Amino acid sequence: MRKAEQLIPLKRELLDISMSMKVTEHETRKKNAAVRYLRARRGIEIRNETKRLEQDIADYDDSWH
Repeated sequence: MRKAEQLIPLKRELLDISMSMKVTEHETRKKNAAVRYLRARRGIEIRNETKRLEQDIADYDDSWH
């Protein structure tokens, strides 16, 4: 019974370590997903800005001809 009693704190510590690692991994994945989302959003914004500028330039050129 003595060895079983000694294993309980060890099991708890291992569980705590495992849970801590899972939380850290989750936070890392969440941060990476946020970065990917922001990059994709900025890419879309840049594409839309480029299209608007191209259209504005085309409209400006048309007004001079």
